[in-house]
Amino acid sequence: MSFLYLAIGLGAGLLSGLFGIGGGIIIVPALLLVGRMQPSTATGTSLGALLLPVGALGAWQYYKNGHLDVRASLLIALGIFVGAYLGAIAMQQLNPVMAKRVFALFLVIVSVRIWMTA
Repeated sequence: MSFLYLAIGLGAGLLSGLFGIGGGIIIVPALLLVGRMQPSTATGTSLGALLLPVGALGAWQYYKNGHLDVRASLLIALGIFVGAYLGAIAMQQLNPVMAKRVFALFLVIVSVRIWMTA
């Protein structure tokens, strides 16, 4: 299972660095489908894994090349700080089936939106 988790992290990191997506959009579905985790465990695991590597190393590369708006990043981080806390509380109130459905609907909406604007 350790190799699987490493592979999920590698894939999420690669896509995060390429497209600026949050790794959770990759990590959570992978943990649900392949890791067979409950939604709340997959979400918590994803948040725990993303604390340092995405924020520090990925942003540093963009900063070195002049492609990081520090002010915007800090304001977004403040929103993430509050939003992640509130989202974690909300997740504990959802049953696992409903949580999977809500997340799947979110992914479909985002995918269609990106497809239509490409």
